[in-house]
Amino acid sequence: MIVKCEICGNDVVVKGLGRKPLGIAVKIIHDTLRDSLTVTEAATRLGCSRGYIYSVLNQHNISPKQLTKGAHCVKN
Repeated sequence: MIVKCEICGNDVVVKGLGRKPLGIAVKIIHDTLRDSLTVTEAATRLGCSRGYIYSVLNQHNISPKQLTKGAHCVKN
């Protein structure tokens, strides 16, 4: 992307705006959730947000409730 500098007027090439994607593999998320009681605990261990975990699992049609150790305590 080329951006014009407001001070000098020159064109500046900018590569990659924003944060880099995490790219945590589904297998790693799956294994961490299996060893955790909650999604929050798994997110802390992986260094990501809960939303990221939900998003990745949703892309693969997996429910976090099926994977966590605390799942047997939750009643629908």
